[in-house]
Amino acid sequence: MSDAFHPLTAMILAAGRGERMRPLSDHTPKPLLAVGGCSLIEWHLQRLADAGVRKVVINHAHLGGQIEQRLGDGGCWGLRILYSREEEGCALETGGGICRALPLLGDASFLVVNGDVWCDVDFATLALPGGDLAHLLLVDNPSHHPEGDFVLDGGRVRGNGGVCLTFAGIGVYHPELFAGCRPEPFPLASLLHRAVCAGRISGTHYRGHWVDVGTPERLMALDQALSWG
Repeated sequence: MSDAFHPLTAMILAAGRGERMRPLSDHTPKPLLAVGGCSLIEWHLQRLADAGVRKVVINHAHLGGQIEQRLGDGGCWGLRILYSREEEGCALETGGGICRALPLLGDASFLVVNGDVWCDVDFATLALPGGDLAHLLLVDNPSHHPEGDFVLDGGRVRGNGGVCLTFAGIGVYHPELFAGCRPEPFPLASLLHRAVCAGRISGTHYRGHWVDVGTPERLMALDQALSWG
């Protein structure tokens, strides 16, 4: 993959209210909930730093001040953290949140990670092939999402025509994917499906450990698994 771009900038999506995680998320933003002795977002930061990422943009809305107070400028991970602040109660969803943060992300391709997933993937293995708008990490369908999202065919992401896999909430994106978008609420999925139809998305089927930490029950199960190690 000699023409692929390995990003040095990443974004962590951390603005969600975490309704399914209540009551835990009533007083603590979901990305700061701990598993295995470390918050979800700090797991990401360490892995991003290990992968050679140098700048991380974090968007937040619900209890965002706690995130800034906890993480600071990122210096303890060797990172430079910038914050994209969204209005409490008026988060911009995944697509709108990234669109608003584009001035902080720069002109090159960047990695985006959902703040409410846990994964042991080596982020350094993810890259955007030349000419593509996105490269997605896909995983086997979890029990709570059996229908999946996309088909992976020879490294290309399709909308149908085979067995669907689940989008892991981790991907590398070119800023061109967001051309014409406004910083208003909309889901990233709408842009991904459009780019899939244009044949401009590649993907990787990741078979390692991945968890969508969306409920207190999944949080507890992951914490136990990591603690017992």
